[in-house]
Amino acid sequence: MSSVIGIIFLILSLSCADSISASASVGSRSILRSINDDKAEKPDLAVELNATNFDSLLKETPATFAVVEFFAHWCPACRNYKPQYEKVAKLFNGADAIHPGIILMTRVDCAFQVNTNLCNKFSVDRYPMLLWGPPSKFVSGSWGPKQDKSELLNIEDARTADRLLNWINKKLNSSYSLDDKKYENEHLQRNASDPGQIARAIYDIEEATSTALDIILKHKMIKSETQASLVKFFQLLVVHHPSRRCRKGTAQILVDFDEFSVKAKEAATGEEKGVLGNYEICGKDVPRGYWMFCRGSKNETRGFSCGLWVLLHSLSVRVDDGESHAAFAAICDFIHSFFLCQECRQHFNDMCSSVTNPFKKARDFALWLWDAHNEVNERLMKEEAKEDTGDPEFPKMIWPPPQLCPSCYHRKSTKDDDKDGVNWDRDELYRFLVDYYGKTLVSLYKDKELLSDNTNILPADDITASAHAVVVPVGAALAIAVASCAFGALACYWRQQQKSRKPKRSWK
Repeated sequence: MSSVIGIIFLILSLSCADSISASASVGSRSILRSINDDKAEKPDLAVELNATNFDSLLKETPATFAVVEFFAHWCPACRNYKPQYEKVAKLFNGADAIHPGIILMTRVDCAFQVNTNLCNKFSVDRYPMLLWGPPSKFVSGSWGPKQDKSELLNIEDARTADRLLNWINKKLNSSYSLDDKKYENEHLQRNASDPGQIARAIYDIEEATSTALDIILKHKMIKSETQASLVKFFQLLVVHHPSRRCRKGTAQILVDFDEFSVKAKEAATGEEKGVLGNYEICGKDVPRGYWMFCRGSKNETRGFSCGLWVLLHSLSVRVDDGESHAAFAAICDFIHSFFLCQECRQHFNDMCSSVTNPFKKARDFALWLWDAHNEVNERLMKEEAKEDTGDPEFPKMIWPPPQLCPSCYHRKSTKDDDKDGVNWDRDELYRFLVDYYGKTLVSLYKDKELLSDNTNILPADDITASAHAVVVPVGAALAIAVASCAFGALACYWRQQQKSRKPKRSWK
């Protein structure tokens, strides 16, 4: 008996020793991992390109210029140059970029056979070799040392990060520095009198659309009582969103909405994960993690709220007269159901509820939204001045200012001044809104050939045809057509419910 007890004691002792040893081993690994994490290599910021993604990534980038480094991974000089190149890439690439949306820093490894033809097209005869130019000129393009009139330039002197940045500064007449800090620079778009600035907002609209969907999914907001509001808003986006990629992604979600909503609920309960990542509402590279037109001088200002306002205005100038009130209802319901700022949501709901007669003209809807935005700005001007929470570089104002649209203002004030104290010429104002949020907004896309050359503001029929032709098969197009027919019916339902609606008290 004593021998049996001894054997059991021995086994238990060995097991304990193994456990202690294992714990010590795990602990040691944890400590080592913690130490090594500090020394771990950070992910590269320069975008890796290859023969399969070269054209598509350069075509879709919002950056005005691109640098492509051609190198070989076996080249010692290339390995030594990489940290220098990354210092410059840190300024322009990634979610934490100090100067986002200006230059896309990329690299191509010519040592891989798949890239041989690509490197030959650009006459790569040494490593590393850097080319500079507009991204569109790289797309399906080529370069040779004897091409004097080419917009692609060989960067001769770029051995260090300082030299490369000096070359860029001379080319752009800029003053970027390796010591620049985020939001502490002079490169913000402060010139309110330049209407062309809105062209860069096409990328912020994509960012805001994708961010809005992320918020909805993250906060588990797709429920039986909110699904109709989301469907109505998606129906508006699939026809009138100014970005083709967002129309495409929204159409796919709308066609698969039953499955999408089920997956969203499963993901919210932890039963299904990762599936929703297949629904890219505005493309693979969105959200990018930064803002361009809507960038503030502080990290916490502008951004998403600015992008969402620009999206709503761009929708308001694209709808036809017959669908103006349905679009109004869709936007009001969307903000009421999915905007997380409770006070903002309540104010917007009050403005929606004040509309007693249905909109019959797109002009009236666009001007109502403009007036609502100014009402919000007027309220926030007082609150931000009191709490000192505004953006000093982008203070709230009655918009548009005279320098942006002088014709929007009557020269002489009258007794019929609007409530904000300005005597507006509303006909001129509407023309300005249509041009600013319509033709000018998509001009950057037109330049990049993402829209057809003859596109200014597409009528609903043209946009629908374009979206269907590029986006969906016949069955999907039929589904969208049926959804569009339901758009007006949902608006009638909204009218009946509007007066009896009580604001939600919960975020979710």
